Amino acid sequence: MKIIIINGPNLNLLGQRETSIYGNVSFEEYLKKLKKDFPEIDIEYYQSNVEGDIINKLHETGFSYDGIILNAGGYTHTSVAIADAVKAINTPVTEVHISNIFAREDFRHVSLIGAYAKGSIIGFGLESYRLALKSFLCGT
Repeated sequence: MKIIIINGPNLNLLGQRETSIYGNVSFEEYLKKLKKDFPEIDIEYYQSNVEGDIINKLHETGFSYDGIILNAGGYTHTSVAIADAVKAINTPVTEVHISNIFAREDFRHVSLIGAYAKGSIIGFGLESYRLALKSFLCGT
């Protein structure tokens, strides 16, 4: 099974930014743990702060991978283009958010991507990614 995790803007700063919300572990550290805990999954990782690069990666992987885990960061609430890219591809996408977007500012309560994802996992910290991987293993 081949899964790619795509993280959007500012998620390259995990472990450093707003640690009260996002924790103090970098994504690279957490990814090592995921790869160790899920040896049966070929896990790739991509991060970009650029909307078009995220769209290009969705197009590149969206017809040949078994799954995509997408945390579009702030683009979740603003990017019609990323939502359209998720809608256009065949590979199932699970939307992930580290924080509970519904417990934050009102503008974060809307996900343009969620309607086109197979599901959304929100608010379980970095463990949201583990739950997404498990969902692909279970076929849900």
